[in-house]
Amino acid sequence: MRWKRKIHHGGPSEQQQVSPLVDEVCAIDEEVSHLCRIKSEPSQRTRASIYAGQKRPVSTFKLLSGRESNCSGMGRFSSADCSYALRKHLPVKGPWCVDDMDSEAYISQFSADGSLLIGGFRGSHIRVYNSEKNWKVHKDITCKRLRWTISDIALSPDQRFLAYSSLSPTVHIVNVQNAVRESHANITEIHEGLEFSDDDDEFSFGIFSVKFSKDGRELVVGNNNESICIYDLGANKVTERINAHVADVNVVTFADETSDVLYSGSDDSLCKVWDRRCHKKQKPVGVLTGHLDGITFIDSRGDGHYFISNCKDQTIKLWDLRKMSSTTKECTPKGYEWDYRWMTYPSEARYLKHPYDQSLATFRGHSVLRTLIRCYFSPMHSTGQRYIYTGSSDQCVYIYDVATGKVVEKLRWHGSIIRDCSWHPYLPTLVSSSWDGYLVRWEATEDGRDPSMLKTWKQRMHPEGYTVSFVL
Repeated sequence: MRWKRKIHHGGPSEQQQVSPLVDEVCAIDEEVSHLCRIKSEPSQRTRASIYAGQKRPVSTFKLLSGRESNCSGMGRFSSADCSYALRKHLPVKGPWCVDDMDSEAYISQFSADGSLLIGGFRGSHIRVYNSEKNWKVHKDITCKRLRWTISDIALSPDQRFLAYSSLSPTVHIVNVQNAVRESHANITEIHEGLEFSDDDDEFSFGIFSVKFSKDGRELVVGNNNESICIYDLGANKVTERINAHVADVNVVTFADETSDVLYSGSDDSLCKVWDRRCHKKQKPVGVLTGHLDGITFIDSRGDGHYFISNCKDQTIKLWDLRKMSSTTKECTPKGYEWDYRWMTYPSEARYLKHPYDQSLATFRGHSVLRTLIRCYFSPMHSTGQRYIYTGSSDQCVYIYDVATGKVVEKLRWHGSIIRDCSWHPYLPTLVSSSWDGYLVRWEATEDGRDPSMLKTWKQRMHPEGYTVSFVL
């Protein structure tokens, strides 16, 4: 079997040139802006009790005084009040070192309860850290049969099992809650392999994205075989195989807690929506058009309506399922050629706009080059999902305000590409992972006495012992 990677140069017909003077990011859909403010600003009852309904900034002191005096009659903060107070304390101080490895850091992800942090590195290495015990290593995993790098990691809902993929058709699963701290694949511990290839496959494909279903019974993957595969862990086999796109499927994720609806993003520039309850499972229930290049990541808001996508056209877009269409427009070749793995984005393409753009908002500022950079909604508990944050190839973490579309913070310290980052679900802590080999954390408050705080002179472009090699 042979390895295959396709590069597509298709683009939307009649692409429109948008003037760089047009502040496109501020054109936020009113419904989205209103929804963000409801979830992240003081409730009407709280505001009325403090300022008689006037639209004035509410200080934390006023919020606390109002709660102690029970001015609102609730005797407590509403979830919006909590989000409003906490989002004033963004994790922008630091950074402090979590780990320093001799290979590129590709993945950093908190568990659902925030107690564990998972870091994935190119040198066949995964580490699980206990965030509640001073970031001590909870599990040190040496992976099996990797092709190039760990492409994705998923933690089961009960936080017992970890699934990891690489650019091969096999996903491995390891128990992260047993007594074995040093997990060497099939030496100190069995890493069960789940095979996603089929006898009809013409080549050995690679997996770019892996996710557990919300009940932990299934795994869904996206791959460069242009398909989505769903694996039933109980039956120990692939139960669904969807020919989803006409290019690499870089990301697939579940829309909400039901696990019935899937979102997928591909190098064909399309976001597609799949409903597993439909009889025509090989056909999406909807398509969302607007990106001009390959989609690198998708994150769902979890409400069954909204999601965001990161793209090689150097934008993040916000989508609403209720605006999707059943068909896509015909595409014609672009007026430029480029490959994001080793070229800079063409200046003539930076302000092109899709003539049939269905997105609610477009966020510009960060850079998506050389790798599949990820973006996310900020946590509901601490921010009311008021923000979108993303890694970037210009060595920064960008935080955008969903209500205004503007960059509110840029976290600068790393010396190389930031592929992934993760915001703690409850605390004002953000962890970023970079190709400089560092896993670092950013906090809302600063403690200069902490010896793990990193100084500017410790920056570097590559990990210690780095050797030049081809990057996918």
